[in-house]
Amino acid sequence: MRPSSQFQSRRGSRFNNNLEMPRKHKPDYILLVIIILLLSIGLVVIYSIGPGLSINSGVGANYFINRQMISVILGLVGFAITAFMPLKAWRRFEKPLIIISVIAALAVRVLGQEVNGAYRWIQIGGFSFQADELIKFALLIWLAGFLASQIKSGAISDFKKTLLPIIMALFIIGVVVAGVESDLGTTAVMMAMMACMAFVASVPMKKIAIFVGVIVACVVIAVATSSYRQQRLATYLHPSSDCQNSGYQTCQALIAVGSGGILGLGLGNSVQAYGYLPESANDSIFAIYAEKFGFLGTTILLALFAALFVRLKNIIERCPNNFSRLLVTGIMTWLSVQAFINIGAMIGVIPLKGITLPFISYGGTSIMFVMAALGIVFHISRYTTYTVPTKITEGDDYDNSHYGRRLRGSRNPAISSRQ
Repeated sequence: MRPSSQFQSRRGSRFNNNLEMPRKHKPDYILLVIIILLLSIGLVVIYSIGPGLSINSGVGANYFINRQMISVILGLVGFAITAFMPLKAWRRFEKPLIIISVIAALAVRVLGQEVNGAYRWIQIGGFSFQADELIKFALLIWLAGFLASQIKSGAISDFKKTLLPIIMALFIIGVVVAGVESDLGTTAVMMAMMACMAFVASVPMKKIAIFVGVIVACVVIAVATSSYRQQRLATYLHPSSDCQNSGYQTCQALIAVGSGGILGLGLGNSVQAYGYLPESANDSIFAIYAEKFGFLGTTILLALFAALFVRLKNIIERCPNNFSRLLVTGIMTWLSVQAFINIGAMIGVIPLKGITLPFISYGGTSIMFVMAALGIVFHISRYTTYTVPTKITEGDDYDNSHYGRRLRGSRNPAISSRQ
């Protein structure tokens, strides 16, 4: 039986009155399921290579899986905290996060140890802390807030007020992360985050071209001033020319990927994890995974990553305000670019970079900050909307337009389009 027209009128009136503020609803549980599956795969891989890693490290067979499980538990706790934290609270944490991340980055060079020409970890007792992950997280919060403020004030197209501060931040990142810490891979991820967030914020394309030009210049300078980066570039161009020295890791990674075949060698049958492939639990984890699970398992893993990015894209299109949209854009860029760099390096598509594969690689700092970031996305997914506000006033936080101009990436059709 159809409801009366009078009831429909009342229901429509109540709905329209709520359009200016998004109403809380169920979060994206599919996103949570995908995250749990990826974390589970990571635990399985670390458990399977634990015996090989323990032989080379002189620790117990369960040492690595126990520490990874602790990292996952802490990551889930971080996810729960950020999932229930009000979005406005992050605006108050911008400056403290930036200050703490800069101090941590400088402390890495003073207190950290050099590993493969890079300074990335601070040892705290029996645990290590990777400052780069904190820097990525702080950059994400600051840039989303800054660009949202510029949109609200109508200064998003102003060079001095918008683009110049971003270029200055880019320069500082280049000096601290690429220069002080010698971590070009993480620098590339941060630069990609900044570029994508600026694009979604509707920074004019001509100014984005200037921004991209600065990024390219920074990369060229970073490679030209570092002999080991030049060596990695040469190895990328000719991977099999020196498999015993500079090209050793690349060659071993390709052997691991190729030996997996269609179905893989199986959980307990890895060869490369027993000391042949360097950084088999971290940077080279995808090659180990391909060796164990083959083409079929690799396809499943890539499909899960693709599903994750599709869910993030859907949330971006339905975010209730500019700040949340820019946050999710930065997180999606962070995870997708980092996954591309890690996987691409293992199959010879790009030069080797010391960067982890999200959810899968061994390492507590990476998992904790990735989960904290995704907790923010999960929180935002409670307030996604398909509707356009009845009126948009200056400074309105809950709009999906840019003062009459649709933001790149936004999609909020009228409610009638779903019927």
